[in-house]
Amino acid sequence: MKSIFIDCNDQLDKVWDMVTRPDDPPITVNKTPFKREELPKVVADNEIVLDDHSYMPTELVAQCPNLKHVVFLGTGAASYMNVDELKTRGVTVHTIKGYGDTAVAEHTIALMFAAARGVARMDRAVRGGTWSPLEGMQLNGKTLGVIGLGGIGAEVARIAKGIGMEVIAYNRTPRPGAGVKQVDIDTLLATSDVVSMNLTLNDDTRGFLDAKRIARMKPGALFVNTARGALTDEPALIEALNSGHIRHAGLDVFHNEPLKSDHPFAAMDNVTITAHAAFRTLEASMTLLRRAIDITKGING
Repeated sequence: MKSIFIDCNDQLDKVWDMVTRPDDPPITVNKTPFKREELPKVVADNEIVLDDHSYMPTELVAQCPNLKHVVFLGTGAASYMNVDELKTRGVTVHTIKGYGDTAVAEHTIALMFAAARGVARMDRAVRGGTWSPLEGMQLNGKTLGVIGLGGIGAEVARIAKGIGMEVIAYNRTPRPGAGVKQVDIDTLLATSDVVSMNLTLNDDTRGFLDAKRIARMKPGALFVNTARGALTDEPALIEALNSGHIRHAGLDVFHNEPLKSDHPFAAMDNVTITAHAAFRTLEASMTLLRRAIDITKGING
């Protein structure tokens, strides 16, 4: 089946050359950025699309009559396309799980430390000519609440224990044998000094951390989200940050990406921002692209 990788950037292009093999099916690699409305032109007559993180609205996919499969490079396809609507049009969406659990967990911990110590804020100040040491939060002995105890959440919990944190977790389905004390969501929010969001986004979890739940968080807590922006009520999160109810947030994901420079988050000193990069390590990218190619190979039989 005719295949195309529609949005290969310079970083992934180098990794692609590292993981491809002579017996792989032919896959066209598009390295030219395109506007969302140009999607049908880029897909053209291809039957399989490998999609890094490009939006694929149903109305534009409808203009791609030959398209049968989308191989999404990650787990969060629902943030970029309506999987059920595509299915009714005969387009199957494939996702790739577990390729970057350690990478995302390490980034989560990095944002947690950056939020606790005001790293980005002091960096900006010193570069701007202001020497103003900030008092931070010591994490040793503090309680970390992990929301979502899948592969990433479990890895976050493991690392946090290693730096001396008390770890509790909430999972929608209890996980006996996970090695972490599991509590209800209200208990987690009320007692955690740091809250890490690690749920998978779907129709049941969209808006999970709503205004009422944010209000239940321990005053002065840190919040880290490396999962999906749509898991949180964004206006409520902004209000909690402005009031100081949440001391600092470390955010890698947002409702709309890329985040615009005039977004409220971009102007807040108590928000540390990264560019949806938690999964971006060489090791994770190699695993991700190799699995995407193998899925394509499997579709071709």
